[in-house]
Amino acid sequence: MANVAVLGYGTIGAGVVKVLQTNEAVITKRIGEKVEVKRILDLRDFPGDPNEDKVVHDYAVIENDPDIDVVVECMGGVNPAYKFVKAALLQGRSVATSNKELVASHGAELIAIAAEKEINFLFEASVGGGIPIIRPMISGLSADEIESVRGILNGTTNYMLTRMEEAGISFDEALREAQEKGYAELHPEADVDGYDACRKIAILTSIACEAQVDYEDIYTEGISRITTEDISYARIMKKKIKLLGSSWKEDGHVFAMVAPFLLDEDHPLSGVNDVFNAIFVHGNMVSDLMFYGKGAGSLPTASAVANDVLDCVKNKGRNIKICWDPEKVELTDCSDSVRRFFVRMTADTSDEAIGASFGQVEKVELPGLDEKAFITPAMKEADYTRTAEQLEGIINRIRLD
Repeated sequence: MANVAVLGYGTIGAGVVKVLQTNEAVITKRIGEKVEVKRILDLRDFPGDPNEDKVVHDYAVIENDPDIDVVVECMGGVNPAYKFVKAALLQGRSVATSNKELVASHGAELIAIAAEKEINFLFEASVGGGIPIIRPMISGLSADEIESVRGILNGTTNYMLTRMEEAGISFDEALREAQEKGYAELHPEADVDGYDACRKIAILTSIACEAQVDYEDIYTEGISRITTEDISYARIMKKKIKLLGSSWKEDGHVFAMVAPFLLDEDHPLSGVNDVFNAIFVHGNMVSDLMFYGKGAGSLPTASAVANDVLDCVKNKGRNIKICWDPEKVELTDCSDSVRRFFVRMTADTSDEAIGASFGQVEKVELPGLDEKAFITPAMKEADYTRTAEQLEGIINRIRLD
């Protein structure tokens, strides 16, 4: 029998316990060993909960329990999660986690400890919730060089953009709906400002590059500036606005960014709505693969964590190799990347000024709105920024895919 300790009995932690207990019989049949939740760490008490007797308030209880085989970390944040996870690994216990902040910040170090101890540090649920993406990248695509990763990595912002597009509501109204449904936190900056997606693309890029990509180095822009007018323009252009996390290799350089993009309606990511996520991976041999599913929620995420737990149990005494060296990848400044931009400007901006600044543009008109809008020719980010700084009257701009 394998004994598990779960750190954090919130939405995800409680979901992991439910998955392991509800599917106990089928899990035992499939891996040939019973998996039992023995300890649950949380600062709170849970009177009346069926697992009330398993709850402890001090990690030392778990640390000093010789029967614990696998530690499941669902606390979130870096501290004290990092301290507890590192301690568990150094004790020779495998760890499964859903914590994207922990993995993005300390993934290389924790993977190295697990390899040295012949145990495992697995983190499938840290990106994409219930979507299998980490495991395919580290094992299913081991014969390929991964050249790019791109996708919708945050369910909250995707839900908000979907509601703004389908219901014609404002950013503030969409955020309020997301909070009422439990998709967005009271303080939603991590989602709407792109930080959540940034940490996830940092993890995926680290795996693709087999070395450390620091999320602090990734250009990050959220959706807080997207308006109902932007959505209306997108509809006229037969496009959709999606927040994308992207990384790609080009001529020996590695780029990464998080930002809203205008996608053609026939683009596969345009049809990804509500809280669903989708991730494109391009391998130099396999070409394009798309992974799609619910990127958040208690049970989808918990299912991914539980699968990691089972892999830890099945591979007891054997390390599942993950190539993620601590050597840092120096990202190339995205100002060197080339793309087109959709730009909105005040009505008093002259066509001559626009032409002199951007060259031959493609005009876009929204009936009833007194302003000028256009799509620029392909240009470097740096050139756009330099031009925009010299031109007054820009209301907003969104990148085109």
